[in-house]
Amino acid sequence: MGKFCEVCHKGIVYGNNVSHSNRKTRRTWAPNTQKVRVLVNGTATRMSVCTRCLRSGKVERAI
Repeated sequence: MGKFCEVCHKGIVYGNNVSHSNRKTRRTWAPNTQKVRVLVNGTATRMSVCTRCLRSGKVERAI
């Protein structure tokens, strides 16, 4: 699954597009996830992490 954060488990949210005439069609909101190399138990692993977790320092990036 591409749009899923493996740290905070944030995923796709569903809702409606609402036009000016109040017609509704389905739409999705996806989190901004990045494929990054992260240190997990001392080893580098590639994970899908949202930018909020990267910015707040919830993961340690592998170099």
